[in-house]
Amino acid sequence: MLNISLNSVNRHVDHEGLSALKHVEERHSGRVLLRLLAFFSVLFLILLFLPWTQHIRAAGDVTTLQPNQRPQSIQTVIGGQIERWYVREGAYVQAGDTLMHLTETKDEYFDTSLLDRTRQQVMAKEMSVRSYEAKVNALDQQMAALRESGSLKTEQARNKVQQAQLKVASDSINLEATRLNTKVVQDQYERMEQLYAQGLKSLTDLENRRVKYQEAQAKLIEAENKLLTSRNEVLNAHVELGAIQAKLRDDLAKASSDQYSALSGQFDAEAGVAKLENQFSNYQRRTDLYFLTAPQAGYVTQILSAGIGEALKAGQEVMTIVPSEYELAVEIFVKPIDLPLIEQGLEVNIQFDGWPAIVFSGWPNTSYGTYRGKVVAVDRTISANNRYRVMVAPDPNDQPWPEALRVGAGATSLILLKDVPIWYELWRKINGFPADLYSPVAENKDEKGPPKIKLPK
Repeated sequence: MLNISLNSVNRHVDHEGLSALKHVEERHSGRVLLRLLAFFSVLFLILLFLPWTQHIRAAGDVTTLQPNQRPQSIQTVIGGQIERWYVREGAYVQAGDTLMHLTETKDEYFDTSLLDRTRQQVMAKEMSVRSYEAKVNALDQQMAALRESGSLKTEQARNKVQQAQLKVASDSINLEATRLNTKVVQDQYERMEQLYAQGLKSLTDLENRRVKYQEAQAKLIEAENKLLTSRNEVLNAHVELGAIQAKLRDDLAKASSDQYSALSGQFDAEAGVAKLENQFSNYQRRTDLYFLTAPQAGYVTQILSAGIGEALKAGQEVMTIVPSEYELAVEIFVKPIDLPLIEQGLEVNIQFDGWPAIVFSGWPNTSYGTYRGKVVAVDRTISANNRYRVMVAPDPNDQPWPEALRVGAGATSLILLKDVPIWYELWRKINGFPADLYSPVAENKDEKGPPKIKLPK
């Protein structure tokens, strides 16, 4: 049939009895092929002008939108020994429920009456503080009494000084009078001697005048002696006043020193009280930490430290709790080259592992089994896998995500970008150009910063 050989067999074959051979030899299949090629060419040209949604494909995992809703590891705050378990894996616990009971392993906390004895020490220190306060008050009263007594004694001494000064003045006047009297007596005695020498007065009168003169001299000496004594009393009064003031200052200084010593003891006792109260609070708090409680409601998923009597270190992880109420989200990782195309508000088509789906990447509206989400956060730093993490929350305007979905499930996401013709997308792929950059929220294009996205409740 290939007509390769020069010896044809056509003349030896009965064509009338072979309809298939007759149909082939008539060569109508070529025209049909041309028609099909023309039809598919026109169809291809039409398809090139159909819209195509640009997208970024990224893989990730299901997580929660709020950090406090993610699986939480429960750790021991203090070291201890497991005494009893109150939960098992898969159990549901409320916030504050007891998970396990620890016993003490440090010898400094073995005393069963540790709190009572520490409280007694605190009370003793408080009594010491009150004693010091009473001593300070007593010293205050003593200093006030010293000041009052010193003021009275000082006033008394000043009065005595004034009296002595007045006595000096009086003795000085008396001395001057005595001197004047002595001068008069002396003059009378000298005139009497002259009169006696002239024979006008008798010897008896002269001797009487001499006696009076000697008496006047004696009184003068007595007045001078009395004045010196008064002046000495003034000096003694000044010395006594200074001694009183010095003694008052010395007594006040000693009382003030005792007061400051009492205040120092009071402050030291107050510091001791604060230290003991802090120690008592630490002991009390440590006693509460013997019972490990659930921080929030959830399910116990994994117990890492089992058995009774096992010793645990401070900060050791013992179990994991998954919160019972959470808002799901998907964290996906995109390449650095795609990061400039992503911003808050972009729509995302998500296919969860375990949920059957038919995905048309360029026509997201024709896909089946996918769920819609929106980009709510983009990390500012690159992750350990050399990609940027993007958080996607459920779209409140679309169908809710499956109720059976759990944290940690895998997810494949298509971050939807701009709609372009298919020919443009093919041309972009052939030339290796990036997807078109555009903003998903037109009304926020003039605002500074990323568009505001309303998170699901």
